[in-house]
Amino acid sequence: MANISTKFAPTLAATAALTVTFAGTAHAARDGMHGDPAAAAPYWSYQQQDLDCAEMAVADVVGQISGHEPSEAEITATAGNIPSVSHSGPIYRPSGKTSNQDLPVLLAHYGVQAAIAHTNIDALAQDLDRGRKVIVGLNDKIIWNEPGNRSQENHFVVVTGIDTSAGVVHLNDSGIKAGRDEQVLIATFEKAWATSDNFAVVTS
Repeated sequence: MANISTKFAPTLAATAALTVTFAGTAHAARDGMHGDPAAAAPYWSYQQQDLDCAEMAVADVVGQISGHEPSEAEITATAGNIPSVSHSGPIYRPSGKTSNQDLPVLLAHYGVQAAIAHTNIDALAQDLDRGRKVIVGLNDKIIWNEPGNRSQENHFVVVTGIDTSAGVVHLNDSGIKAGRDEQVLIATFEKAWATSDNFAVVTS
């Protein structure tokens, strides 16, 4: 297994948002790799600001789909000029966390249609098999194996692959320098993801 990374290491560690709830999937995902982490890896970038992981995840997905990834400055400037659907003012505010509901709105600006889902790992695997791109909300302290508050969602990452044979989820994670094709155990991912009630944004 290549490049298994966490921040500290030794552990494996458009317009409006449409909410879709999945009770389960009819068929479990097949064993093996779902998605293409190697193809997605070039679109990872390390964020230079503290509170723009949502914008960086959107930029990553836009790059995967279009071949042109907006820079951090471009994506935050754009998000800073689009009204939020969940609070007054723009989507991006340097001093505030971007709302989950605004991710599909920002993607739609770049011509990428997406919907919000509260879903499960099998459904994500099937989405990846269909070529869809996936952003999730989770707790970074859990995936990075750091001390701190592990009870709340506080970070967005792009899920680029799920290897059910190896038991590993592949992520593009802008929050750490080792975040290109970051790999965490499925159990660790699911624990971190549960803090957002399994929130995901899935492209059409």
